[in-house]
Amino acid sequence: MEYRKFGRLDWRVSALGFGCMRLPTFDKLPASENIDEAEAMRMIRTAIERGVNYFDTAYPYHNGRSEAVLGRALGDGYRARVKLATKSPVWMLSKGEDFDQYLGEQMKRLGTDHIDFYLFHALNRARWDTVLKLGILERAEAARRDGRIGHIGFSFHDRRDVFMEIVDGYDGWTVCQVQYNYLDIDNQAGTAGVEHASSKGLAVIAMEPLLGGRLANPPRSIRRLFNGVGPWRTPAEWALAWVWAQPEVSVVLSGMSTYRQMEENVRAAEAFPSGGWTSEGRALIERLRRAYRERTPIPCTDCAYCLPCPSGVSIPRNFDLYNGALVHEEPTSGRHLYGRLLSEAERANACTECGACEDKCPQGIPIREWLKKVHSVLGEGQPFS
Repeated sequence: MEYRKFGRLDWRVSALGFGCMRLPTFDKLPASENIDEAEAMRMIRTAIERGVNYFDTAYPYHNGRSEAVLGRALGDGYRARVKLATKSPVWMLSKGEDFDQYLGEQMKRLGTDHIDFYLFHALNRARWDTVLKLGILERAEAARRDGRIGHIGFSFHDRRDVFMEIVDGYDGWTVCQVQYNYLDIDNQAGTAGVEHASSKGLAVIAMEPLLGGRLANPPRSIRRLFNGVGPWRTPAEWALAWVWAQPEVSVVLSGMSTYRQMEENVRAAEAFPSGGWTSEGRALIERLRRAYRERTPIPCTDCAYCLPCPSGVSIPRNFDLYNGALVHEEPTSGRHLYGRLLSEAERANACTECGACEDKCPQGIPIREWLKKVHSVLGEGQPFS
């Protein structure tokens, strides 16, 4: 396992970090609270044995169960071998005291007396304003002084100008966590934001390196672009290698749902330093960018921040079926799956256009308009347009 510089800290982080938003579940649903704890524990502890030393979770992951499962997995001495990161649910804070209440609850869930990296979760313009208005930075600094947390950071979902403002708006940041992969160089913080944060000494954590798994399982029309390109790697390994090749990135955070995914990602992390990055690889990535951008209309990463929908619509699943049908050029199959896999309440036409989802979507997707289009194509048989 390669270990990399972590911002200004005198500590080195494993190239691969373990994200606990998509732990294995019995019902195979990524956001489900029905975690297969025995399998999750096996994955987490094996990853540590293989050298992974950074673990990330958050208050709402798996409907609140991720922190507790991770805490138990880090028992028996494993906690001392890793750095632990979790996040403050900023959208749930209505007064300054709430920060300390949630921090205390999270420490109990995690079974620890300190959290190494405590991040403000999914900051955007409105949530940054909340942090400033409620004096939450001062609360975090107090928690750092008394040892409850080691370092202060933030994860981010908004426009680049907001990212720059947040980075420059507080001198106490140690780490930032951003969505970053070879398709998101101009989206959200983007490459310019990553470079700016790194120049100020922040450790940059790249999340969604596989764009919610999409880059690991490309459609046939895109998969053919990998043919004949060496050294041989899977699509997931190429995507991870691209992020590792960015010198500003400290650690690539991957959410892993199966033991096999964990093994493959660890192997990729172990292989990358010797495999390096070539001009051939850069050319491949440019071809992939063009192909994906031409074919995938809805930029949903299945983060599930839009859920639960007040009307019960399964928003990410609707978008996944639509994107899949379009990219794979299989509208008949998409319509079949739309009718078979989704209940009437979960389908796109159950949307009441309340807009709650759009307020929470980190990608800024016009969800209501897309849901209308999804149903017209998959539910009513209209052609793609």
